[in-house]
Amino acid sequence: MGTTARVEKRFRYSLSGKIEELSLSLIELLVMAKHAPKTLKAGYLIKAIGLLETVRLMLRLMLELGCAEETAVFKLQEQAAETGRMLGGWLRSL
Repeated sequence: MGTTARVEKRFRYSLSGKIEELSLSLIELLVMAKHAPKTLKAGYLIKAIGLLETVRLMLRLMLELGCAEETAVFKLQEQAAETGRMLGGWLRSL
């Protein structure tokens, strides 16, 4: 939330707010996948991967629009990539 709070004011409630909303939905899906029976885990993980891809697209858009510091956006993109690798590994393990 620290990075999204420093976004230009005109993008703060649209693009930045959407990224925060999607991130919270992603966390919800991961919690549900953790506690779901093995037969349902894959469905939650696939939805989570889709949300993560949307977040990654929004971060790329944020970078192209220049509405946030590049280093902060690069750090978020790196973390999103790592999360994607972890989700992919979890999905493959099923």
